[in-house]
Amino acid sequence: MMDVQLTVPLMMERAEKFFAKKKVISRTANGIQRLSYGEIGRRTRQLSSILVDFGVEKGDKVGTFAWNHHRHLEAYFAIPGMGAVLHTINIRLDPNQIAYIINHAEDRVLLIDDCFLPLFEQIKDDLKTVKAYIIMTDNEELPPTSLYPVHHYEKILQQGNPTYEFYKEINEQEPAGLCYTSATTGDPKGVLYSHRSIVLHSMALGLADNAAVSESDIAMPVVPMFHVNAWGLPFAAVWFGTTLVMPGPFFTPKLLAELIESEKVTIAAGVPTIWLGLLKELEEKEYDTSSLRAVLCGGSAAPKGVIERFEKKFNIPFVHAYGMTETSPLVVLSRLKSYQSNITDEEKYEYKAKQGLLVPGVEMKVMGKDGEVKWDGKEMGELLLRGPWIASEYHKDDRSHGAFCDGWLYTGDVVTVDEEGFIKIVDRTKDLIKSGGEWISSVDLENALMAHESVFEAAVVPVPHEQWQERPIACVVLKESAKNHVTKEELMQFLAPQFAKWWLPDDILFLDEIPKTSVGKFLKRTLRDQILTHYQSE
Repeated sequence: MMDVQLTVPLMMERAEKFFAKKKVISRTANGIQRLSYGEIGRRTRQLSSILVDFGVEKGDKVGTFAWNHHRHLEAYFAIPGMGAVLHTINIRLDPNQIAYIINHAEDRVLLIDDCFLPLFEQIKDDLKTVKAYIIMTDNEELPPTSLYPVHHYEKILQQGNPTYEFYKEINEQEPAGLCYTSATTGDPKGVLYSHRSIVLHSMALGLADNAAVSESDIAMPVVPMFHVNAWGLPFAAVWFGTTLVMPGPFFTPKLLAELIESEKVTIAAGVPTIWLGLLKELEEKEYDTSSLRAVLCGGSAAPKGVIERFEKKFNIPFVHAYGMTETSPLVVLSRLKSYQSNITDEEKYEYKAKQGLLVPGVEMKVMGKDGEVKWDGKEMGELLLRGPWIASEYHKDDRSHGAFCDGWLYTGDVVTVDEEGFIKIVDRTKDLIKSGGEWISSVDLENALMAHESVFEAAVVPVPHEQWQERPIACVVLKESAKNHVTKEELMQFLAPQFAKWWLPDDILFLDEIPKTSVGKFLKRTLRDQILTHYQSE
């Protein structure tokens, strides 16, 4: 067989050749812009040539700090296209963490949305390796800034070479992308993706039993492009010639609903908090969402009740998925098998609420205290993964030793596997609640609470207990319409038939909001501290 290297530039070249007329619909600060893949390809080559002129060399890191729009998409291909490494920086981290990862990555150039200029003026003196700033903006002129040297994206693009030849001397095992974990504990950890891993992961996104992304789709990645490369959707969509809808800055559930309706979006991807917000919008106002063939949900578990409401009330197929920064991220996806078509609705949604089946190309083990667990849907163990788009270590980080061992990634996620092979995330190892020597799953309690029609969000955390070691406390955000009507006793009665008595929370606290990480996951460490402070003050 021919030894042909799998590299990111091949994806853009295919889009230019075969799908030059297809569109990228990009919402920016000043409105909607519509560019063809032919135009995107030319602009991408111009940016590659400019980076070369700036002195960026093969293997250098180039950071992006931006929302989901066409300029960010161009950077996705221009940076690896000239042999450098695309470093997508999480805009929701605090300034100290942002400075830490820019320095740790050793970024040479930063591409920044203009709305973030004040943040970078605040940390610029702490950045040790940055040699130039390129500001992405719709405005003809840049605002006054203390950043130096600073360049206007569109103006320097005009000086670039639209026929620049993407770098050919790339080995597929060389790095193409860099993302950092969202850091619920300690400093963020970097994961370096190879050209090969990105290409193979993109190919997996196109499999019929996975996300099934294809040329005929209109895909809207709501998941940020700074969060595990928007789950790989921008790479796959460009390669396959898929129409892309980029929702841009400061979007709202209303805006997402309007884009789905106006652009006839067929597939969208986001975390559960996105879909909770959209569900609320759809229940309050009528939109045409009939074009949607799937919403992909990952990042944390979506409650069964939410999945059921999407499918039964709005006829929107809801697809659970699972992955991590370390896994590129897609490794598990929930689709029923063909012979399961005749199961009851209750059984169907039990399966759909699980994370699903391992995708082709990835292997797993689930290890309990006595070895691999039984596939009985009950025995718990830590999920271990390996495959061609799974990281083998963290970038320049001693913490690799705890997460990677004997060729496996130890995910830190506790799961069960049923007789059909469906994986269900029970909890993070650090979030399991140990009460009287037995384990309680905070995720199961959360999902049960969120199935109540009056509950908007719920998080369950452990608090120390003198007799039982730990006990669960539930924190609930009610829907606006239910805030003066639903009681703690009503929710306890709702939970009681579903769990053993010792699983039930010792208390239910009503909150206005639940603290979240930068990517929309519940920040349980902060929540636990708030609860302890609450009880100490009583």
